[in-house]
Amino acid sequence: MRAMLELVRAPAALSVPGDTMAGAVAAGRSPNPGLAVASVLMYWSGMALNDWADREADAVERPERPIPSGRVRPGAALGVAGVLTGAGLAVAAIAGGRRGLTVAGLLAGTVWAYDLGLKRTAAGPASMAACRTLDVLLGAGAQGRAAVPMALAVGAHTYGISILGRAEVAGAAPGTAERALAATTAAAALAAASSLHGTAAARTGAGVLLAGYLAWTLPVQAGLRAHPDPENVRQAVRLSILALIPLQAAALAGNGRFAAAGALLCSLPLGRWLSSRLATS
Repeated sequence: MRAMLELVRAPAALSVPGDTMAGAVAAGRSPNPGLAVASVLMYWSGMALNDWADREADAVERPERPIPSGRVRPGAALGVAGVLTGAGLAVAAIAGGRRGLTVAGLLAGTVWAYDLGLKRTAAGPASMAACRTLDVLLGAGAQGRAAVPMALAVGAHTYGISILGRAEVAGAAPGTAERALAATTAAAALAAASSLHGTAAARTGAGVLLAGYLAWTLPVQAGLRAHPDPENVRQAVRLSILALIPLQAAALAGNGRFAAAGALLCSLPLGRWLSSRLATS
């Protein structure tokens, strides 16, 4: 069981339900729990597929991962990815109807394209960002246009994570930290723009959470300039993944959903504790 939890990066999935929640409130809707479940299933499928696709490279670079260590068979990992993808599509169809299935299908296709071909190309970071952008739009339903700024905010943050993820083995090259910092700053600006139409209290709440998001993310990314070794990069990736939670909570607060924002933030310490126990990067 532990090997399977490591395979799908289970703790990192705490950063996923907030995508559909943020998309829903940005579009003026109530969050749909079923779409959040579909989102998590898609995320886990992508993580399992990622390890299957990277099994040969991981045998050299990360022999402790579940597949190269022999704790999970390659065929089992691929099977898990397929089953989770199918389950995610089914849940999206039940919870979101035809539109939910359509967006979930686009998301699944982007996930599989990333893991099986785009990851190691110049399009890798952009395709990963597209996955999380679509995830936010999955929650928005028919009013997807209203959620575009927030979807792009989550996508920009994810772009920065992907840039850092490429440096987990060799360490951060010159310019890596700067690109991640630029992506984080862009994410905060887009999220702030998403909450401009809210009440004064909502804008204030969003501003406080975005300040917390930047305080959580910027120092660890900036620190890679002086300490670019792989372990520090992996730590930056883990913390950057969890930083999605205050970013998503800012969207909820910016639309007056303070209780939901608080509930989402409660998953942050749990995610940090779990990420220290299981590999999530």
